[in-house]
Amino acid sequence: MVIVLIVVAAVQPALGEVVESIIIFLVILLNSVISVVQTRKAESSLEALQEMSDPSAKVVRDGESKTVPARELSKGDIVQLDAGDYVPADGRLISGETLKINEGMLTGESEAAEKKIDVIEEEVSIGDCFNMVHSGSLVVNGRGNFVVTAIAQDTEIGRIADMIETAESKQTPLQKKLDEFSKRLGIGVLILCILIFAAQALRLWFGDGQADMTQGFLNAFTFSVAVAVAAIPEALSSIVTIVMAVGTTKMAKQQAIIRRLPAVETLGSTRVICTDKTGTLTQNQMTVTDTYIPGQNSKIADNESDRSQQEQLLLHIAVLCNDATVSEEGSEIGDPTETALIHFGKKMGLNPVHLRKEKRTRATI
Repeated sequence: MVIVLIVVAAVQPALGEVVESIIIFLVILLNSVISVVQTRKAESSLEALQEMSDPSAKVVRDGESKTVPARELSKGDIVQLDAGDYVPADGRLISGETLKINEGMLTGESEAAEKKIDVIEEEVSIGDCFNMVHSGSLVVNGRGNFVVTAIAQDTEIGRIADMIETAESKQTPLQKKLDEFSKRLGIGVLILCILIFAAQALRLWFGDGQADMTQGFLNAFTFSVAVAVAAIPEALSSIVTIVMAVGTTKMAKQQAIIRRLPAVETLGSTRVICTDKTGTLTQNQMTVTDTYIPGQNSKIADNESDRSQQEQLLLHIAVLCNDATVSEEGSEIGDPTETALIHFGKKMGLNPVHLRKEKRTRATI
């Protein structure tokens, strides 16, 4: 429809209809501006999020541990991992202590995968590569070191990104319907204009020979163009764009950034969503509800002064033998079981940060 409108707007000035041509161009321009502005807003939001989440890596270079931007890593670098770190590149694990990594973005498994340094003899899938770590995954428990074997587009997540980038984009249901409607309307309008012009031309040709043929044909052409302009809904594309722009604004208020306007319509047409329960429909959280100490039937006392030595030791073990962290705002990093122990310690009046600083040596039993 836009193409037909552009053709009509270009022809109008030649027929003396300058105002109509300007109005059509303004409608097309408005539609383009809204699309560009809305898309740019979404891209700016995505760029801001990317800057906020710009990953870093702890590498060992020249015998010293340094923190560098992940984009500066190269093959052969030795990277250190701790609970809460994002893996900055693909690599082979060379050491690890109770290391567990969430690789759900590659495998679809919500449960963290346990990592070991053992050699794998046969060829296995990504989910079974227990001695490899992959870019973009999250360390939820333990610590370890790995040697970088692939960076950027050579990583597993990079290959997926390439596949997505090269995949042929499909039209949304609304785009398909609009395309089909536009083709039918365009062909119908063209046939109608030809018939009208042909009828007018035949009337002039077989009519009164005194009529001005040139002016008559010009009038017939002008009338055909006027019919084409009247038959095409010039504001349809603008209305669709404005409605989608309103939809993206509402989605943004719900913390969902829509990069491309047609995605709003696709999301609105969704009828079935397939999800994995754990960590998606549920919160993937655990809570300490009870404790047990041999020879003691009662629960741990709320007041520190009323607790026995065994009770206090149990609370210290829960906090110190733990790689998880819970910020003051409540954000959690680590295995759900360990974050539950941290919350339990806080509930019983302990300050995990201060306690860990005070007990710098690792607690042993």
